[in-house]
Amino acid sequence: MELSCHTIEGIPIVTLSGSLVSVETPLVRQKLNTIIGIQSPYLIFDLSRLNFVDARGLSVLVSALKMAQKYGGEVLLLNPTPVVRALIELTRLQQMFRIYADETSAIKHCRQVSYQVAS
Repeated sequence: MELSCHTIEGIPIVTLSGSLVSVETPLVRQKLNTIIGIQSPYLIFDLSRLNFVDARGLSVLVSALKMAQKYGGEVLLLNPTPVVRALIELTRLQQMFRIYADETSAIKHCRQVSYQVAS
């Protein structure tokens, strides 16, 4: 499992590659704790390179969402692979997360929401 992060317009985009399984979750949670709230209340997970996620891996996404919501933000999912998307839908997590097919739309959503909150 690899995790990389870059920022566009102040919004962190975390790319997860490989498999997000239980053995990886403590390290991923630790890294996310330093990103959410410190850099931005919004976070985008790029799932286009994630080929498998187990239940504990999905719990990392949910925990990130709860943390972002504490700061008045949200977590968006970007372009999940078919296998990961099937697991998201099987667990009905698509009801908790907004899912975008492209980075530009996800960034635009964060900008619009933060503008509405600031107004």
